[in-house]
Amino acid sequence: MPNQTFRSLVDTVLNDNKGERVVRFEHLGQVYWLKQAEKLTGAMRFLKANPKTAIQTEIETLTQLAKQGAQVPELVCFDDNFLVVADVGKTLSEWIVNPEVDQAKRLRILTDSGEALAKLHRLGLAHGRPALRDISWHDGKISFIDFEASQNSKDITYQQRRDILVYIHSLYRYLGPNHEMITPVIKAYRDAGGEHIWQEAKAWIAPWQFLYYALYPLKDIGGKDLRPIYWLLWHFKQVN
Repeated sequence: MPNQTFRSLVDTVLNDNKGERVVRFEHLGQVYWLKQAEKLTGAMRFLKANPKTAIQTEIETLTQLAKQGAQVPELVCFDDNFLVVADVGKTLSEWIVNPEVDQAKRLRILTDSGEALAKLHRLGLAHGRPALRDISWHDGKISFIDFEASQNSKDITYQQRRDILVYIHSLYRYLGPNHEMITPVIKAYRDAGGEHIWQEAKAWIAPWQFLYYALYPLKDIGGKDLRPIYWLLWHFKQVN
């Protein structure tokens, strides 16, 4: 539990940032993120889940995942209307565009993420949307943020299969058809215990491979979400 000094700082941040959804602050050289219950107005009050319930669900999810050994941000402080987590570094989508990061380090960061996703799956868990913008890396440690999967779902294989499809799609979305970078990252996932789920994804996507030829003309000119679908199909068509 945080000490009184830290809790007083949180109260100050809350008071100074009323209505702000997410606020960054520092304490003793460490960065933290405060997330408040969303303030809904108008029709959104009827269309979205109760904000307090959503915050409590996120708190419960982070607590449960940490107990199960998942690589998630540390939940430092929380109450009915907010939570505070420790910063876990830049997201992968930020790392790969950083001009100060060379190709070897980019590959190491991405490979770490593939291995971490396989570890998450070995724990019997799923993320729901492991895109590169929802995975962070700091000093060799991967952390998953913004979980969307229900960890209580009976069909965990379905969720994990969706995870790897979203992950591969995101690799191609951010990197394009950079197979020299992407192929070893996916191999890292498979070698770290993800082979079964990768094979499940390959079998699931097989009936959709007819789209491979339909999307070929758009592989270089399609939208940012459409192009990666072609390369996702390409991956499972080419790799055994």
